[in-house]
Amino acid sequence: MKIKKNDIVKMKAGKDSGKTGKVLQSFPSEGKIMVEGLNIVKKHSKPRKQGEKGQRVEVPRKIPVSNAMLVCPKCAKISRIGYKIVDGKKQRICKKCQGEI
Repeated sequence: MKIKKNDIVKMKAGKDSGKTGKVLQSFPSEGKIMVEGLNIVKKHSKPRKQGEKGQRVEVPRKIPVSNAMLVCPKCAKISRIGYKIVDGKKQRICKKCQGEI
C-alpha cells in the first residue's frame, strides 16, 4: 500500500469527496485507511455508571485506499506515487514533480 500514516490525502469519491485530511491509521491487509475529519459517523454510547448520561460520539471510520489520493508535499497537487531506489533504499516519489515524499 502506497499511502502511509501522517500523509495528507484528498478524497476522490464518497460523501466527503474533494476534502483533504491527514491519515491517522492505515490497514494494509484490508486496503483501507482512517483519515482525520473525513467519513465521520455518529455513534451512540450507553451510560455505563449510575448518574452518567448517554451521548452521541463522532468517530472517524475506515475508507478504501482507492477513494483517496496523496497530496504531494512539494508541489501541493494530488498525484500518483512511484518508487525510486536511492543509495540502496526505496524512496516514494511524486509522479508529477519527481520530488521525494
